[in-house]
Amino acid sequence: MDYKAVFHVDQKDGQVFQLALNNVLNLLNAIPGQGHNLVVLLNGPAVVLMADAEAAPFQGMVQELATQGVRFQVCANALHRFEVPRAGLMAQCEVIPAGIVGLIDLQNQGFAYIKP
Repeated sequence: MDYKAVFHVDQKDGQVFQLALNNVLNLLNAIPGQGHNLVVLLNGPAVVLMADAEAAPFQGMVQELATQGVRFQVCANALHRFEVPRAGLMAQCEVIPAGIVGLIDLQNQGFAYIKP
């Protein structure tokens, strides 16, 4: 079985983001050796959590998950709205044009929607 899921984070809340990262790690630990396509998608105020000093507490775990194939998508609209420069984002970030469109597209592709 191939596990496909999108973990949606839309609030600037470090505890919620940490919970999302823990959910992803727990899933990976529960399906060793099985196929997966996992995305953590941040939009709204949550994009701040992937930039500069706000990202520091999460960098190690984001890096670890990225090495296991987890993708981190960040909404360009939210970056603009919350004045977050792309240059300040963690290297693992993939900027997508609109988070809401990304969520719809992933769900249309059969991704389970997870909201920690």
